[in-house]
Parts: sequence; C-alpha cells; structure tokens
Amino acid sequence: MVEELLQTKIKRQFRLHGLSLRKDGTTFLQSLLREFKLGDVEEALSRIIETLCNADLPSPIVDMAALERAVQECKDGDPDCEKVLNVINSFEIPRYHYQAERKKLCLDTAPNTLFGGAPKKIGICKERYSMILQRTQRHSLFTQPVAGALQDTKKFVLHTVEQVLGQQGVKQTICVLAMITQIEEGKFFLEDSSCHMQCDLSKARFHQGLFMEFTFVLAEGIYDEIDNIFKVSGIGLPPPEPAKITRNYFGNANFFGGSSTVAVGAVAKLRELEKERDSMIVIMSDVWLDQPQVMTKLKTMFSGYSKFPPFAFVLFGNFLSAYNPQNTMEKMKTGFKALADLLALFPVLCADTHFLLVPGPQDPGPAPVFPRPSIPATLAGPLSNRLSNLHLCTNPARLQYCSQEIVLFRENLVNKFCRNSIVVPSRDKELHVHLAKTILSQGHLAPLPLHVTPIHWSYDHALRLYPIPDMVVVADRYDAFSVTVSECLVVNPGSFSKNNFNFKVYLPAQRKLENCEISI
Repeated sequence: MVEELLQTKIKRQFRLHGLSLRKDGTTFLQSLLREFKLGDVEEALSRIIETLCNADLPSPIVDMAALERAVQECKDGDPDCEKVLNVINSFEIPRYHYQAERKKLCLDTAPNTLFGGAPKKIGICKERYSMILQRTQRHSLFTQPVAGALQDTKKFVLHTVEQVLGQQGVKQTICVLAMITQIEEGKFFLEDSSCHMQCDLSKARFHQGLFMEFTFVLAEGIYDEIDNIFKVSGIGLPPPEPAKITRNYFGNANFFGGSSTVAVGAVAKLRELEKERDSMIVIMSDVWLDQPQVMTKLKTMFSGYSKFPPFAFVLFGNFLSAYNPQNTMEKMKTGFKALADLLALFPVLCADTHFLLVPGPQDPGPAPVFPRPSIPATLAGPLSNRLSNLHLCTNPARLQYCSQEIVLFRENLVNKFCRNSIVVPSRDKELHVHLAKTILSQGHLAPLPLHVTPIHWSYDHALRLYPIPDMVVVADRYDAFSVTVSECLVVNPGSFSKNNFNFKVYLPAQRKLENCEISI
C-alpha cells in the first residue's frame, strides 16, 4: 500500500510540472525515496524536478540518464540553499514569463541590457497582464462549477475587450479584466491585449484599493452600442493570490532570485534553523546622518542593542536631511564616516551584525529611475572598513532570511498613489490597507504610469511581487503602519528622523513585528 502511494505521488508531482517518467525511472525513485519521511519525500521530489526543469530537457519524457544526473546534483548539495542570509541585487533577479500553452512560468535566458528597445516597453504591460490574468482565471470567483454541484457564491465569466465589442445587441452585465488608460485627454479607456474601449466611470462603485492609470482592474458593466461606451457599475482590483496557492501550480522553483534552484521556503533545514534562532531585524528609514540629534539617538539605540546584537540593521535613505548638488557627495561621505566612528564604540555589532543600506529618492545616483543602483562604495568606504557584514543594496532589494522572502523598497508611494488616483478613498485611516492591497493585487511595487515612476524597461521584473513574498517593506515618509494581506506582511517603518525616532523590529521566528521608539 505504501509503495502504491509513493508511486502515485511521484507520478503526480512529475505530471504537475508537465513531465513524465519511464517505468525504470519511477522504480529508481521509489527505491531512493522509500526510507524518507512524507515531508522529506515532497522536498526531495521538488528539488529533483526543479533540477530537471532547469536542465532544459529536449523532451517532457525524462530518461534514466537525465534522472540520474539530477539526483546526483541534488546529492552533491547546493550550499546557497542553506545560507541564513542572501541579499539579492535588483539587476540579478531572474526574468520569468508565463507561457499560456504550457501553463508554466518559464525562465527568460536572453541577455538583458539596461536600455532596452521599444519591445521591452511594450512587454511591460503585456507581461503584467498575462501574470494577473492567469491567476485571476483560476480564482474561485471565476472558475465555473462542476455540473450538478451546489453553487454557494456568484460566479463571473471574464471577457476580453474584443469580445465585449463583438457582442452586438447583448444587454447583460459583463466583467472584463483590463488596464485603465487615457488614450484621449479627459476620457478613460479599458485596454487589454486584444483591444480597447472607452468607459464611463461616473456611476461606478469603487471597491477597496487605489485606482490609477496603468492599473489593471476588474470592471463590471454594460456596453452601450449607441454611445459606443462601456458603462461601468462596479470596479475592483484582481484578487491577490497567496504564495501557497501559487506554489501548488508552479512548484517550489526559486522565482525570487539568488543562486539556489529551490525556493527557500521549501528547504526543511532552513525552516528548522529559523525556529531555533532567536533573531531580530531592526528596520528604520530616513536616517539623517548630518543631524546631531539623529546621531545621538543612534548611539542610544546601538548601546541598547550591543548586549543583545540583532541579526541585522536595515537602514533606508534618505541619509541627509537636505541636499545641495554642490556638496552632497562630501556631506554623504562625512555622514558615513561619522556613523563608522559611532559603531566603532560597539565592536560586537561591527563583528556580528549585518548592516544593509538602501538608497532613498534623494541619495546620490545616476538617475531617479528604478531599479536604482546601490550607494557608491567610495562614499561608504569608512563603513566598509569598519563593518564585517556591510551590504550596499539596490533599490528595491530582496532578502532571503532562512525560509522567508523579504522585499525592501524605498519610495514615497502613498503620496504618489493618492495624487494619481482616479478616486481617493474617503477613509484616510485606511490608506495603508488600500496601498497594501493595490501593490499585491497588481503584483508590482509601483503600478503607476512610467512618467510618474520611471522604470528601466528591461528591469520591470525586478519590481514584481509574484509569487507574493513573506514580507514587503515599503519605506515611506507616510505614518508607520503594518498590515497583512494574502498572508504577506506589508510594513512601513515611517520616518526615523521626523516621527519621534520610531522604527520597527521584526522577529522572524515568530513572524511578528514590534513598534519601537527612542524616547530617552
């Protein structure tokens, strides 16, 4: 009975990834996995399958030679799979695109350049649309019930814009997934990969979220053939998909980045290590190194933590309170030297704690375009000489801590979202909830028009949030907040220098966040 269950599990996992095994291959894996525990069997199968998928097989039928190579590679081990901390540069994040024919996320191995051509710009919208469409189509609201089954909730049928325009004489409510845009000034349109149509939003009921141009929405309404306009009665954001559900469809491949072939959440050793370690990560934004009061508060904080060193300090810019093009570089270098001299008083922190620096909007850089490169090493030289574990991060940046995936982003999103929103939510106290749901629903850190938030066309994928990570840190000058949406913790530490020296402390083992303040 146990052998039959194991054989069924092996075949099902391979079919899930579009692969099939010969009889000798199935027998080989059964003999290999027979002594494994249930949880270890699933992890081992995931690693073997992901290794096979990355091997670029000529056929979906796996032969014995390819299977033995994959098993041997897994046995040799991947040292990066068991690293406690991985810091991932935005320019090193892998590009995946969805193939509808294979229903699979496929790695794009074509070489990338910083300044992509026009096809790259067009691809931004197409890739975002395909990613959102495939997960929306399998949501429970849009999957059609089995014949004869009880139907507890209302079901919707997604239509393309082209289908709406082609339904002559149909006066029924239709639901479309499309992007809001202004092709003509003062007129809103809904556009997808098939076509576009003008829409009337005057009587639309807006659901939770922030709606701007360039945002993909679910719009429900009736098409008026006389005025050639789609009259929207309700509009909402596509439902975000928790990472667990995404993994059920696409397996445990590492879509997040880093050299590991398997997602860190699927590595049992890292999950155990995470529970054993009583670590904490301190997060703060707007650390103005040119302000004496800020340096005094930092000294107080470092003194308090020197007895119980945290695993990491994450410091977001801006690192200066004011910017003057004539002396910004010199002031920045002086500020980092002052920080290095301050940390020299606490040798335990210098030796054991990781320091991650993420540049802010006004920090020196080539251009205000995302992703932004890290702070130049020439400016942070004094810190590099003092600290054993200094990480100069890009903006955004990604972290893998044990089994958790964390995204770091410094931008004043709340202000930009509200200024460009078609309808500003009436409840200001819930702005952070609207923001969190919007970025996770869009699967993107900055779903704004490119003239509002410029993005390198070739690296738009570096700002994607799919599959949804465990935590997203959006460092904003807006008031501090934390909210959980689709099993993802979205956090804003607030401005350290402007808001009573507030900061956040994250406890990974408990997956809890603490609000802290230096009041001394």
